[in-house]
Order: sequence, then C-alpha cells, then structure tokens
Amino acid sequence: MIFIGLIVFLAAVDLLIKSSIEEQEECDFPKEMKGTNGKVLLYKNHNPGFSFGFLKNRPELVQAVPLAVASFLGGMLAGLLQRKGRLAEKLALSIALGGALSNLYDRLVRRYVVDYFSLQFGKLKKVVFNLGDIFIFLGALILLIAEFIRMFREH
Repeated sequence: MIFIGLIVFLAAVDLLIKSSIEEQEECDFPKEMKGTNGKVLLYKNHNPGFSFGFLKNRPELVQAVPLAVASFLGGMLAGLLQRKGRLAEKLALSIALGGALSNLYDRLVRRYVVDYFSLQFGKLKKVVFNLGDIFIFLGALILLIAEFIRMFREH
C-alpha cells in the first residue's frame, strides 16, 4: 500500500506545481527560481508531443503510447507487489509511475504536458523539464542499478 501512496503523492506534487505554473501569466516567464542563484529557471512550456516536441502532430500516438507504457509499468508493479522482497524494483516502478501518471494526465486532459524548469548547466540549459520527467528518469535509473546489482550477485 505504501507504494500506491508514493505513486499518488509524486503525481499529485507534480500536478500541483503544473497547476500553479498554469495560473501564472506567460509573460512572467522565464524567471529565476528563488534560492538557486540562477541555477534553475522556471518556464511555462506546453509540449503537445514527446520530448522536444517529437510527434506533436500525432496526438493519438502521443496519448496511446504513454497510456500503454504506464499500464505495462502498473502491471509489472502489481505483479511484484504479490511477492516478498524486490523493494528496489517496487520503489523504482512506483517513482516512475508517479511521473508517468502526472504526464499522462496532462496528455489526456490538457492535451499537452506542462514543462516548467530548466537546469542552467551545460547543454541542459536548452531543455525544460517537469518533476514527472525527473521521476521517470529516477525510477528507470534505480531499476537499472537494482538489475545490475542482482546480476552481479547471481554470478
């Protein structure tokens, strides 16, 4: 049950931030996030496609593919929840699903994903993310590390 709570919490946090961004005037962006010394800029970007606007002219795919992926991840997590152990995998899938569901909500309801921050480091300056994206990446990273550790333990 804790993993379901984590999914809901992470999705809710991202969706609340997105709603806050959406309520602000577009002319107020970009702006520096307080307390970051200019290392994080806030934006109000609407992305109707995948990363970098890929397939923005194919909204049916942009909705169907994430729905299928989120369903698959949810199914994997449901299967794992029936088993003892595998906490890293359960945590990874929960974190990724929290982000995926937040972005999926945007795709299905808003018809675009709200991206709202950019890290001012190197090539990342050109990329605007949201927390959902970070959760998906973090979940995938944890899953990858857990699999490598399990592989090395088995050999």
